[in-house]
Parts: sequence; structure tokens; C-alpha cells
Amino acid sequence: MLQSIHIENFKALRKADFVLSNLTLLAGLNSMGKSTLIQALLLIRQSYDQNPDFSKGLMLNSSRYINLGLGKDILSNDAENEIIKFYLNWDDNTYFNFEFGYNSSSNVQPINKPFPTCNDDEIHNKALFSNRFQYLSAERMSPRSTFPVDPFEINTQNSLGKLGQFTVHFIAENQLKPLTNKLLAHPKAKADTLLSNIDAWMSEITPGVRITAKVIEEVNQASLHFEFETRHGYTEKFRPENVGFGLTYVLPVITAVLASQPNDLLLIENPEAHLHPAGQSVIGRLISLAAQSGVQIIAETHSDHFLNGVRVAVKNKLIDSENISIYYLQRNKENPEYLIDTMQPFIDENGRLDEWPDGFFDEWDKQIDALLK
Repeated sequence: MLQSIHIENFKALRKADFVLSNLTLLAGLNSMGKSTLIQALLLIRQSYDQNPDFSKGLMLNSSRYINLGLGKDILSNDAENEIIKFYLNWDDNTYFNFEFGYNSSSNVQPINKPFPTCNDDEIHNKALFSNRFQYLSAERMSPRSTFPVDPFEINTQNSLGKLGQFTVHFIAENQLKPLTNKLLAHPKAKADTLLSNIDAWMSEITPGVRITAKVIEEVNQASLHFEFETRHGYTEKFRPENVGFGLTYVLPVITAVLASQPNDLLLIENPEAHLHPAGQSVIGRLISLAAQSGVQIIAETHSDHFLNGVRVAVKNKLIDSENISIYYLQRNKENPEYLIDTMQPFIDENGRLDEWPDGFFDEWDKQIDALLK
């Protein structure tokens, strides 16, 4: 499991250290650097995919993960020098120190320090560099009639796509397979299959929902439909466009988590997007269960309901508090250079936080105070 990452001179972060846990949550106001940690890992992964020895440098653009532009777009405005550093440490005492130079007008940043020679197994058995890695961006595929099909992505890469675009195809091909991570099984699932557990977890968000995913061979596309339980059975099947945004948007998140296994690495941006508060809390609980089972998850969130779902999971003994790291990123107004600070509130065994920095999911209290004045 990835244990820590040190970042220097990259985007919003001039210098920052993150100690990672089974579940690492990133919070903060907009443009404070929450995405920077995730983007650092994505840059390393996409550079590895294109040149495993990193001899060609840091690849800033890839249709598979992220496009960050040119060197001038990623060097921190507060950089003390023109060396971009990513130091990664794993819990087996393996560490990789990446240092890259700076070329303002290029989308490839030159290697500054040669990558140490190591055998393929030493790299490839890390989830970050293998098919045990999953990334879901904040921008996911919206409701539509059909979804793309890609056997290589779902079978070889084990990927749902950064937009979750291959989720429906993945479900269609794997729906009747037993759930491999039994700790994620929903108590109300009607069978021990991936699809039954997807339905059960989705039903906590929208009661009685059932999905149908299948491949349409004639057009090489996958289709998705929703049904809803009534007193007399199930409704007719509805297209995603007719049931609202939230169900389609959260489906890749639930699928990615349920398909994960211990020692996998999941990077998820805004897992709570387009869900009502109760649904956001459900996702917090599901992600907590996965993290406790040994899946490593790094999630960026704006949701106090998602956070509270995690806190309640701690109180209910679904996840140990020491398996959670929370980082709140904010600008230090006391610092003359106005740099980004990383604060780390801790959760105790009862789900309580030891501190609430200003701006850390406290908007509800501020608005209530304003109303009561």
C-alpha cells in the first residue's frame, strides 16, 4: 500500500507531505490544491505507461488520465527552483524518488534525476503501476441511451474509464460473477453476485431500483435501463435520461468499489456528486467498508454528508479510525507568500474530529448563525 508522497513545486503545492491511509480524504475550498495529490499520481502513472523507465520524462497529457498542458501550467507559482519532485514510499519499504526538470513550452518535462534501476516485478506489483488501479474523475459520463464497449479496457486493464464510460459494459460482462470482496456484500442483496450487490447498494440511494446492463452486439454498444419496485412487482424499464442524473453518475463509483479487492488503489473525485444528502452518506459508508477491507482509496470531496457517512462508519466499528487520513487544504493568510497549508484533523474511535479549521465543512453552522442573528 502507498504510504506517503512528498510533492515539491507542482501546481498549488510548493512543498507538501501526505501520509496516506487505507482511506485518504482531501477537502478544501476551490483551487486550494485538493486535486494536486491525485494529479501527481496520475502523471506518474501515465508517464510509466508511455515510458516505464521514465527516461523520456514526465508526460503531462494523456487521453487515458489527464491533460495538464505545458510545463508553464504545472510549475508552482511559488517554486523556489525549477525541479518538480514526487517522492513515493510504500509500506514494504520500497520508495521511488522522481525528479523532473522544467520546460515551459513542452508537454514533456525532462528527467532531472535518473530513475533507479529495478526489476519489473518491483514496479508492477504496486497497484499504481498495474491493473489494480482505478481512477474516476469528477467529470463522469452523463445519462444516455448507449455506452461504449471496450473488451481490452474491462478485461485486460480492469478499467471503467476515467469518465466511468465502460461501467455498463463491465457490469454486462461480470454481473453474474460472485462478489470477490465479501466484506462489501450488502445484507439485503438477493444473491452473491456483483449485480445483486450493485442493486442493493443503489437501493439505499433510490429505494427499490434495479438495473439492467447488456451489450448490443449489432451496434457494439452497451445499454443501461432502470426499473423500480412497486407493490405489484417492477415498473417498466426506463432509460437513464428519464430517471435523473444521480443514478447514472454514481453507478461507476459503486461498481468500482464493489469490484475492488485488497491492495487495489482507487482515486475518486467527488464520489458524492449529484446525490441527495442521504445518498452521499451511503457512499461514505461503502467506501469506508472497502478501505477497512484493505482497498486503498484516495477521495476528493466537497461533501459534509459524505464525511459524516465516514465518521458514522467509524463509530459503528465498520472502519478503524487509524485507517483514515483527512487533509484540509487552505491558504495561509499569515504567510507573506500566501502559501497553501495542509491541515490534518484526526477522527477518534467515536467518529469525532479533534479540530474544525475555519472553512472545513462548517458552512451550515455559519449560515444558521447568520439566520439567528
